[in-house]
Amino acid sequence: MRRVTARKLSLLAVTAAVVSLAAASPPSSASGPPVKTPVAVGYGGAVSSVDTDASAAGIEVLRKGGNAVDAAVATAAALGVTEPYSAGVGGGGYFVYYDAKSRTVHTIDGRETAPRSATTSLFLENGKPLAFADAVTSGLSVGTPGTPATWDTALDTWGSKSLKSVLKPAERIARDGFTVDSTFRTQTEGNQARFADFPATAKLFLPGGQLPVVGSTFKNPDLARTYEELGRKGVGAIYRGDLGDDIVRTVRKPPVAAGSTRVVRPGDLTEKDLRAYEAKLQAPTQVNYRGLDVYGMAPSSSGGTTVGEALNILERTDLSKASQVQYLHHYIEASRIAFADRGRWVGDPVFESVPTKGLLSQRFADSRACLIKDDAVLKSPLAPGDPSNPAACATGGTAAPTTYEGENTTHLTVADKWGNVVAYTLTIEQTGGSGITVPGRGFLLNNELTDFSFAPASPAVHDPNLPGPGKRPRSSISPTIVLRHGKPVLAVGSPGGATIITTVLQTLTGHLDRGLPLVDAIAAPRASQRNAANTELEPALYNSPLRAQLEALGHTFVLNPEIGAATGVQRLPDGRWLAAAETVRRGGGSAMVVSPTGR
Repeated sequence: MRRVTARKLSLLAVTAAVVSLAAASPPSSASGPPVKTPVAVGYGGAVSSVDTDASAAGIEVLRKGGNAVDAAVATAAALGVTEPYSAGVGGGGYFVYYDAKSRTVHTIDGRETAPRSATTSLFLENGKPLAFADAVTSGLSVGTPGTPATWDTALDTWGSKSLKSVLKPAERIARDGFTVDSTFRTQTEGNQARFADFPATAKLFLPGGQLPVVGSTFKNPDLARTYEELGRKGVGAIYRGDLGDDIVRTVRKPPVAAGSTRVVRPGDLTEKDLRAYEAKLQAPTQVNYRGLDVYGMAPSSSGGTTVGEALNILERTDLSKASQVQYLHHYIEASRIAFADRGRWVGDPVFESVPTKGLLSQRFADSRACLIKDDAVLKSPLAPGDPSNPAACATGGTAAPTTYEGENTTHLTVADKWGNVVAYTLTIEQTGGSGITVPGRGFLLNNELTDFSFAPASPAVHDPNLPGPGKRPRSSISPTIVLRHGKPVLAVGSPGGATIITTVLQTLTGHLDRGLPLVDAIAAPRASQRNAANTELEPALYNSPLRAQLEALGHTFVLNPEIGAATGVQRLPDGRWLAAAETVRRGGGSAMVVSPTGR
């Protein structure tokens, strides 16, 4: 396998150390938002997220003696202020933690759950599936929030600070405001019509009926008060208190603007659903790839099993020596196969018999890898394999198409001076979630239940992702931590719905196999194949000569303007941390370290 050379790392580190002088705290700009820096190298810990204020919140906690878990919660809470259309206390997520003392990886499943009254017909009317847009903007789509419970569980289990203390930076940002950038304005504009139909949402995000102006200061005093209440009362305020009562009231009777013609279906969330919610501590997925241990998120997320299976499929191919065309070809085909198996086998393990061990076995991967030919392309939808009875190159099963999944979320990665690492992806699903803001509370509610299949993908194939009472919809969230001999090598994750899996897989292979520095592996133009007829390409690949060479093999493509928005951290050989984020996507990300010089 080709590795990043020491000279490359040295050159990158020198460059990054210079820019990290600016990245250690959010620099201001007289004409607009704080400047973002996509790479930083230094000591004492690192934070990488999509937002400068959020990364700075995590760095603030690290500087005050907090550990990676404390800083991750602080960063996530700040993203709830500055990235409210991607995440917040009204949503859920998945948390992966590496404990340096025990050299072990742990995870929290903080996925939202369906009401206990939910059945397989949740999104059916008159026997037919609802239009996706109608289901999204409704109380029907709102699952029991898991983010507050995730924060509480993480801090209780591994943190060193109180919830109150780590919420302080986010509370301050919400009260004092942050600077609007072009991404925030564009996302608001994309939601303008539906936001206008909910008075609390319009008041917060469309003050005076107008879009926020780039460079202006955006304040959310209601959210500041919500964070203050959570800090004072604990997350019981949501699961057993007044905040929860407000959530239930809003879901069951969404407050729609007078004169609106939008049909907004109510949900059936209850106080009992909130009281019953638990964030689940569970074992990670694990595969060995090129001598490295790759840990991810087990079901209810499909991220760990699908990334892991694809890596196992690629294990027998030397991607470091392959041409760029052959590298992309094998990566695309491995993704296609892993998604075929994901669709048939992965769902909430409380309700479904998910063969996690089988999906992650090298024997099963080898039985699937032999389908890949150097000079031909598999056709989608591809039939799934059977992990319990792997048959070499089997193609006789019944295929089912991949169901739709929304493409927004946010990801953060954190490391501390003790060597602990967190990869945490949190979400409210669509950009803007359900579109419904809890009146007086300052946060949007999720639409995570639309991640369920509305109906079976194929009548002839069992669908493990149909709604059910208290069930967690399948997710593609893929926070990933890579170890060598029990010590951290890197952590990475991304938003992007089902494209999260392919983004993480391509970033890992780009860095580990192709020798790209982590920031370059994150920035590289992306392809995403999810057992569909066409593979999605970003413009730089779609307009590249590589496209024609791949088409000559039989691939077909469609253009996707932007796929994912990854962040990562890496442990360098000399003990420093490197934080890396996007250079362009979503306006670029924000990488910071506690100290560029170690002083």
